This record gives sequence, structure tokens and C-alpha cells, in this order.
Amino acid sequence: MPKEPRRIHRPRPRWIVFAVLISLFASILLVNGLVQGEFTQDGATAATTQTSQVPAEALTGGPIIATDGTTTTSVSVPDKQIVLTFDDGPDPEYTPEILEVLAEYGVTGTFFMIGSQISEYPDLVRQVAEAGNEIGIHTYTHPELSGASEWRRTVEMRETQLALAGAAGVTSVIFRPPYSSTVAALDDDSWAVMQDMGEQGYLTVVNDLDSRDWEQDVTVDDIVEAVTPDDGAGAVLLFHDGGGDRSLTADALREVIPALLAEGYTFTTVAAVSGMATVNPDATAGEQALGLGLVSAVQIATHVSAWFSGLLLIFGVLTVARLLFMLVLGRRHARRGRSGHRWGPAFTEPVTVIVPAYNEKECIADTLGSLVASTHPVRIIVVDDGSTDGTAEIAEALGLPGVTVLRQPNSGKPAALNAGIAAADTDVVVMMDGDTVFEPDTVRLLVQPFADPAIGAVAGNAKIANRTGMIALWQHIEYVVGFSVDRRAQDVMGCMATVPGAVGAFRTEALRQVDGLSDDTLAEDTDLTMAIVRAGWRVVYEERARAWTEAPATVGQLWRQRYRWSYGTMQAMWKHRRAVVEKGSFGRRGLLNLALFQTLMPLLSPLIDVFLIYGLLFLNPAETVLAWFTVLAVQVLSTVYAFRLDAESLRPIWRVPLQQFVYRQLMYLVLIQSTLAALGGIRLGWQKLQRAGGLSALLGARAR
Repeated sequence: MPKEPRRIHRPRPRWIVFAVLISLFASILLVNGLVQGEFTQDGATAATTQTSQVPAEALTGGPIIATDGTTTTSVSVPDKQIVLTFDDGPDPEYTPEILEVLAEYGVTGTFFMIGSQISEYPDLVRQVAEAGNEIGIHTYTHPELSGASEWRRTVEMRETQLALAGAAGVTSVIFRPPYSSTVAALDDDSWAVMQDMGEQGYLTVVNDLDSRDWEQDVTVDDIVEAVTPDDGAGAVLLFHDGGGDRSLTADALREVIPALLAEGYTFTTVAAVSGMATVNPDATAGEQALGLGLVSAVQIATHVSAWFSGLLLIFGVLTVARLLFMLVLGRRHARRGRSGHRWGPAFTEPVTVIVPAYNEKECIADTLGSLVASTHPVRIIVVDDGSTDGTAEIAEALGLPGVTVLRQPNSGKPAALNAGIAAADTDVVVMMDGDTVFEPDTVRLLVQPFADPAIGAVAGNAKIANRTGMIALWQHIEYVVGFSVDRRAQDVMGCMATVPGAVGAFRTEALRQVDGLSDDTLAEDTDLTMAIVRAGWRVVYEERARAWTEAPATVGQLWRQRYRWSYGTMQAMWKHRRAVVEKGSFGRRGLLNLALFQTLMPLLSPLIDVFLIYGLLFLNPAETVLAWFTVLAVQVLSTVYAFRLDAESLRPIWRVPLQQFVYRQLMYLVLIQSTLAALGGIRLGWQKLQRAGGLSALLGARAR
């Protein structure tokens, strides 16, 4: 029962911390997406547009091209000399194989590397450089540069240079455009890129002969034939050590290199052909520092993303397995009830119904009217907890038989319930909320399990009465699934965590054994249930004992209610944490279930949403959407099953997909705020919800 509401301290600084963490995670995924994003592998192209802007020296010259925008020169490889080049690496599988072949024959090559690959595999880059090979720039993300802006080109090159500096301590003055081919394929668009790169000081290197190792169904013989020069001509040969399946490249090199050596060819480098001392000058200290930062960021992003992907897979499997397991247990519980399972002789002794009330003038008449219509003998105690709206006067003025009204200063719901327990003179008491309505058979059905002396408490089935509006219907769906599946399964497993405050029955002996209700937590019903289970009593669920309550109708009211529930449940879990090491199933099953599936995994929900966007942007969108719809289909089917178990209409089911975009986000934000508040040790007051009243009229309309 609420104490007088007071202003609640909002942990805004912690929200800032959480927002920063989510932003950091999104940034990590963005970095990883840029690194891991798939690109179209290189292939030979032909001129498709005008060549009026391409100088004749470039169109008819050699594959090594220098230009400053006004003057263009080119260099051809001398006869009987070969420059081996490799694009799209480094790759952890294929680059080491190629390095092994080169070392076997004592030759070196030129590796045009992608910056994202450099950042991901810096050790391989160092291995390539230390073996005496040249390293060129092949952009950071392998875009088609002719359609990219000048800013994008600059970033692509700059980031690749920094990655190279961070990985190997060098930079590069040579460049190969993605999707480039021979000089015969140059056109105005590709030449604009080369001009831009030339003005930045880069030497562009295309190729004379393409191995076509990127083609499907290519063979080693095809590759060897493609890179064999005619009549002793020198050539720049194009191979690939990344960007796709390069399993034949190393095998082809083992035939190409000795065959060319046998014909009198020698293997050289771009630097030697161009007359330069090196194409990889040492990076400055500043470049190395920035490069190390970039490479470190990519390494962190790669490992975090991989770790989270694995964690997501584990949690996904656990969630589906848990859901299937809970459905099986729920079905077992339902069959047990339909088989005529009885607890013993019919329980016919009178029971006391305790109604804690604080400013419930809209609902108290409906609540008490439903109780006096009970088919089971009841004594009704209304404990008015300092109401200021005349709740006690309304209850007394009704003049209903068997109703006693107690008054006390505002002390909170646990104190009000304890006052009612102290005044009760029956072996069983039923607790309900002052804004709830019972059906005539609710009390009778609820107390039947007490025929078994091992039963300490019984949970009833709370139903949403005001099923109008999307927010209320989403709560209706949540209630049906929670009660029809979760509580049934908890009953079968013997680890019931909560007897709902809206409809629950307790053996007086069990209440006395645990000293009644405590105000240690905001979830006094969960706290009490856990205490009774830990005391050795069995707690069961009776789905036929239905109570009707009014759900919050606005987002603000829903937030306040769930914030209190979530925070209170965390408090109760912490209070009863020693149950994990105690004898019995509650700690090992109930508490761990709450901790894993109702706290930890929902806390990851924002990250899962971010990961979904990541999948749409950087992974296979079709596969991502398929996975999302598969999970949604499982959820919808399980909801349908829960509704069938509870004999509910399936009409609200179409709203389940919409929950994924609004309601679920609201619930995990509530959980996050509760977690932050719990970590900060904030103590919250009771959150009083505004009720519209008229539950009897609502239920009457439903019956008609």
C-alpha cells in the first residue's frame, strides 16, 4: 500500500553513461562493419565511356603511370622481367600460402592491400614487409573510386596509409584503383581518379596480364596460360591473395614461377622498374601513433563484435530452448488440471480476504461487491492506509455483510497487509489489490490446494479488464503469456517466484513463519513468495482462479508501474541470493531463471537492436531479415499457444509484431533504469497509479 508519493530522484547521470555505452557499442559495430563489409572482387573491365581526357602516353604506355595533372609519364617492364602483384589482401588463409611459394623460389612481389584488411591482420602485413615484398595502397574499403567524391577518395587513401603505418611502420607511394585492369581499359572516369591520386603524389600501377584467378570455374592451367607473356615481353602480372576464394593462386604460382625462370625471366619490383630506392618509406612518429590507434580500434571492434556475435548466438539458443521447455511444462500443467487432479478433500473452511486500500475511491465498491458474491465463505478486511479521498467511508457506507474496515496512518502496503493478517482468525488468507475484481468462484478455486498440508501459498490468474488501446492490449498479451506459460512451468518445477499481489492465497502458518510481509523491497509480493519457498513450503498456480485488474492506460503510468516492479524484483533477488546455495530447487532454478532471462538478457536487448541494424547495413540483409522473422514467428506461435492454454481469444495476436518496435523497447528501458537505480542504491517510494474505475461495468460488458 502506498505511502504518500514523494519526488523521486532520477538517475540522469547514469542514463548518460548508458547512452555513452550504447554509442560506443554502435561505433564499434560501425568500425567492424567497415572492416568486415563484403566487397565485389576485382575483375577485368573495359572502357565504357569517352577517353578524350586520357593522355595518349597513358593509353599507349606502360602499366606504371605518373601524372601531376598536366604532365604524364609511364613506365613499362623491360623484356624478360616480371613484376608479381597481388590484390585484396592480406588474407589469413591465402597470403601465407603465397608468401611460402615466393620464399620457396626466392622471389618477391608487390601486395596492393586493402586498409580494412591491414587493420584486421597487422601481423600478416609485417610478415609481408619483413620478407622483402612491396606494399601498395588499394583503398580502405575497396569502393569504385570513379563514382566517389574527392573527400571520400582522400579518406580512403589516408586511412589506408595510417593502417599501414600502424601495422608495419611504413607508408606507400604506389596505388592501384579497385576494379582496375590494363591501360587499354582506361577511360575519362578512371583517369580522373588517377589524376587525383597523382596530384597527391601516388604512382598508379595497373597490370599487363590478369591471371583471372577471381573467375568461377577457373583452373590452374587457365591461370598459367593467362599470365604467360608473349615473345619474352616484360609484364606486370595480376593475382589476388584476398577478396574471395583464392585456393588455386598458390598452386598456379608453383607452376608459373619455375616456368618463367626456365625461360630466362627474372622477377623484379615496382621500385626497381621505376628507378626508386623504395616504394615504402618509413612512417613518421605521428603517422605511426595514429596508425597504431586505428589498428587497435579495429582489433577491439573485431574481437568485441565476434564475442558479441557468439554471445548472441548462445543467448538465442538458450532463449529458444527455454521457451520450448517452458511450453512443454505449461502443457504438462494444463493436462494435470484437465485430468481431474485434486489436492485432497474439498477445502470448505472460511478464509479471510485482505484488501489494502489507499485512495481507491474509484474501485473499492466494485472490489468489495465482487467479494461478497463469492461462492466460498469469506471474511473481508479492508485496511485503509491513510487514504485522503474517502475510501474508508465509501467501504463502510456500502454496508456489505462480513466486511470490516480498519484504519491506520499511511504506512505502506506491507504494513497494511500485515495489519490485516494480524486481524485475521482463519487458517488461510487471500490477498488482493484494492483495484481488483474477483469472479464468484475465484476464492473457492484459489484455496482448494490448501487441502494439501505442504502448500504454503497459491498464485491466481490476473487478467487485464480494460482491453482497449494498444498499450493495454500489449499488457494483456504479456499477462496471458506470463501466467499461462511461465507460472505453469514454475509450478511444475517447484520454483514459483511471485504470487501476484492482485490474487494470491497464503497459509497463515507460513506467513507467521516468515514474519509476514517486509518493506525491504518494492516488490513485496515477490519478496514474500521467495521467503515462503525458502522456508520449505510449496507454492502452486491455480489458473482458474481469475482476478480482473485495470492496466495502466498511458506510457507514463506503465513506466512508473513497471519501474517499481522491475526494481523491486531486483531487490528481492538480491535479498534472497543465498537461496542459490541452499537446498531446494528455487535458488538453482527460480533465481537463476530470473537473473538470466528476466534481467541479464533483456539488458542486452538494446545491443541486439543495434546489431540488427548492423546486420542490415553490413551483413547479408536477406539473412538478417529472415533471422528476425524466424524469431518473431517463434514468438507469435508461442503466444498463440499460451492464449489457447488460457482459452483466450486470438484476436489480439496480430499486435505481437508491433511489440517489437515500441513495447519491448519501453520494457528494456525500464529494466535499464531499474538496474542503474539498483547499482546506485537509490530507494524509491511507492508509485501510485491513477485508476479510471468501473471494473464491474467493464466485466459486465465483456460478459454480454
